[in-house]
Amino acid sequence: MPRRIESLLIAGPAGNLEALIEEPADHEPQQAALVCHPHPLYGGTMHNKVVYRTARGLRRSGHVVLRFNFRGVNRSEGSHDNGAGEVDDARAALAVLRQRYPDLPYTLAGFSFGSRVALRLAQDHPEARRAIAIGFPAHYPGAEALVHSPIPRIFIHSRNDAICPTEPLQRFVASLPTPTPLLWVEAEDHFFTGGLPALEDFVAGLG
Repeated sequence: MPRRIESLLIAGPAGNLEALIEEPADHEPQQAALVCHPHPLYGGTMHNKVVYRTARGLRRSGHVVLRFNFRGVNRSEGSHDNGAGEVDDARAALAVLRQRYPDLPYTLAGFSFGSRVALRLAQDHPEARRAIAIGFPAHYPGAEALVHSPIPRIFIHSRNDAICPTEPLQRFVASLPTPTPLLWVEAEDHFFTGGLPALEDFVAGLG
């Protein structure tokens, strides 16, 4: 059975958002996932290689995955809003995913800037299954606002991340009120160079 892929435009709060929905290759989806991309002002898009590998890992474990471009990126309308509007963008994308697949449990995921968006969105969605934060920038101001969450979280990080240092992330995870997995990938940098297959396998193995 060929993998089902659909490009679409989502009505977002600042205009249309470019998006892509992909189902698993060989069976009907059993879960759903939203994946958020890295910082729009530094070249982040839904086609970023870490986002792509994350989405592929999720599809391998039975998820239908929705990726989208934040406002102002490629065909998405609007302009960058320093994270606040981007959470609203993610909320609009999630609403479409839930409308399309209302009976499936769903995961919120993101890479770098997108992981902050996913964790913030998770605070408003206690019915979500979990949040997966990849390359989370725990050293950025405002991370303390993300300490509490109504759903389980999983953090995945490169061992050699110079953009999002490991020490602040370890302190952040240690500060969380419930034990939270922090998984390390042997990779060369923030973008998981040399470790993308391992990252995909990690994500697929989460189930």
